[in-house]
Amino acid sequence: METIDVKTVSKQYPVYVGQGTISKLSNLIKESVPGCSGILIITDSNVAPLYLQQVKGELKDFQVNEWVIPAGESSKSLREYEKGISYALRCQLDRNALIIALGGGVVGDLAGFIASTYLRGVRFIQIPTTLLAHDSSVGGKVGINHSLGKNLIGAFHQPEAVLFDVNFLETLPAREWRSGFAEIVKLGLIRDAEFYEFLSSNIESLPVKEELLGKVIKRAIELKAEIVGLDEREAGIRAYLNLGHTLGHAIEAESRYQSISHGEAVMIGMLYAIKLSEAHMNRTIVSKHFYQWIEQLGYAKWHPTMNRSGLLLERMKQDKKNNRQQINMVLLKECGEATLEKVDDQFILDQLSSFKAWVKADVMT
Repeated sequence: METIDVKTVSKQYPVYVGQGTISKLSNLIKESVPGCSGILIITDSNVAPLYLQQVKGELKDFQVNEWVIPAGESSKSLREYEKGISYALRCQLDRNALIIALGGGVVGDLAGFIASTYLRGVRFIQIPTTLLAHDSSVGGKVGINHSLGKNLIGAFHQPEAVLFDVNFLETLPAREWRSGFAEIVKLGLIRDAEFYEFLSSNIESLPVKEELLGKVIKRAIELKAEIVGLDEREAGIRAYLNLGHTLGHAIEAESRYQSISHGEAVMIGMLYAIKLSEAHMNRTIVSKHFYQWIEQLGYAKWHPTMNRSGLLLERMKQDKKNNRQQINMVLLKECGEATLEKVDDQFILDQLSSFKAWVKADVMT
């Protein structure tokens, strides 16, 4: 078991990574939430049949309530948020209560937002069950979606701890592995070229082999913790974590969160951002091997929503990094070094056309 400390201005907390970390849960609560008056576990309809009883089995010393939401991005909504608040009130949870997020990114974001606002804030613990949640469970960003865009309603609310039990990844479908691994690749591209080289040289297929999985997750969380520690509230370099997300979120929203996972959309967004970076910087950023590797791992380079350039542009203008409708995009100066640049609307549209032509030519060769 590995322990990674996240140190921010507002809080310091541990992230435990390894097999069987869930066994630490009871003692962790007693240490970090003394006098815990009750627990609400928030999970979803996919995770509950697999792991809810196991987690409850670790909590025999506590009064435990559970709330199961429908699986999927549509649950990150004002509707489900209100239901969660109402359920917590019916359970009569007070300010000494604890919320546990048991699931992937949707559960963690929703449960964390409920924790941040219920009675003006109660404590919570993240128990990720997906590879993608290695990213979303660390750093304290919590929130829900709006019909106009993703994650437009939210807060910064750090957890008391994160328990990442890699045994929970055994039931993940291939699509979820691709979704999570995209965010790991992103961390190498923006912060650690050596880590990117390790990934592209050693990860030949998904799922990640067991002998490499712990090392990969640990390094990814270390990089995320490093960035969050330097910039907790996204005033500077934390924005670099959004590489690929400006277009990725637009693709997700335009598809109504139905036909593509978050990480798969982000990967397309990263490919586009790299091509845009190369046009903006007038130099090559990554080698051809990168594109071959991504395809080998099963990622698509295109999505039908990208035929709607004008609509995607309007979606991109809703991005949180923007200022007065001026699109700010995370670009790469080189592998391992990111920057945030203002990009004109016409350049965005021109590069979408160029990207479409590149994908079409790549398919034909």
